Amino acid sequence: MTTSGIEVWAPDGVGEVRAGDDLAALVLPLVELADGDVLVVTSKVVSKAEGRVVSGTTREEALAGETVRVVARRGPTTIVRTRHGLTMAAAGIDASNVEVGSVVLLPLDPDDSARRLRAAVRERTGRNVGVVVTDTAGRAWREGQTDIAVGAAGLLVAEDFGGRVDAHGNPLVVTAPAVADEIAGVAELASGKLGARPFAVVRGRADLVLAPGDDGPGARALVRPEGGDLFGYGAREAVVRAVLGDPADQAPFGSPVPAEELAAVLRLLPGVEVAATEDGVSVTGGPAEAVAALAFAHGWRVDGAGSAVEARLRPATT
Repeated sequence: MTTSGIEVWAPDGVGEVRAGDDLAALVLPLVELADGDVLVVTSKVVSKAEGRVVSGTTREEALAGETVRVVARRGPTTIVRTRHGLTMAAAGIDASNVEVGSVVLLPLDPDDSARRLRAAVRERTGRNVGVVVTDTAGRAWREGQTDIAVGAAGLLVAEDFGGRVDAHGNPLVVTAPAVADEIAGVAELASGKLGARPFAVVRGRADLVLAPGDDGPGARALVRPEGGDLFGYGAREAVVRAVLGDPADQAPFGSPVPAEELAAVLRLLPGVEVAATEDGVSVTGGPAEAVAALAFAHGWRVDGAGSAVEARLRPATT
């Protein structure tokens, strides 16, 4: 008979973390690590130790410097894509658990932060552990927040069950659990939001921990590239970007769709006739502005000025 399970605990005794603090020196006296453990640390204390606290500013004032592009705005909430590729409210900038009038920015490179902490643990204890750096994020279609992995080292961040079959013989085609995120979530349950326990240890998944010297791809591997996500913009923002048609806004809409798919969409417009051509799609009739916006949103462009009489469309990448 075989059994499986995990243990998770978060030690007390970590004081206020300040710039220049040695994270390994803070946590190692509080835990007895074993090979195959995963050491989990919040991005906030990583940022504090790395001097990523900014005084005399607000989240809103710091937002522009941490933003690659705005994804969506709803009232006071701004969702942005950060330089890390993360899509988060306010770029993950936090004004809690920090002195009034200060904010904490995300680490510059959370994967590198994880690698350095892993190396320090290995050097001082001889133990081979994985490291996960976490932050809190909301989820599309779901209320509430959960912790996710924004940095990782020495860990298989996602398992790949593609090509395997379940107990009934059904193929698992796209099943790829993001185990680094799952570890981040379970660690947060042990740490709590207000418990002043920024470190946690997860034991029982040594199979996910990579060999010494192999840090793996990091949490960056869990970030979809621009254009790879179905929701590159919020619903309202997508409409605005498509109508304006700025080429700089094209990437989040993804690669050009096949001509047949674009033609099917264009035929939804009243009074439009669509025909395939040797090198694209020809549109006759209909509102020229709507044709251009739909073409842009599907990765195509109007070749030339276009008009309500006839427009020639070609993929935007050609």
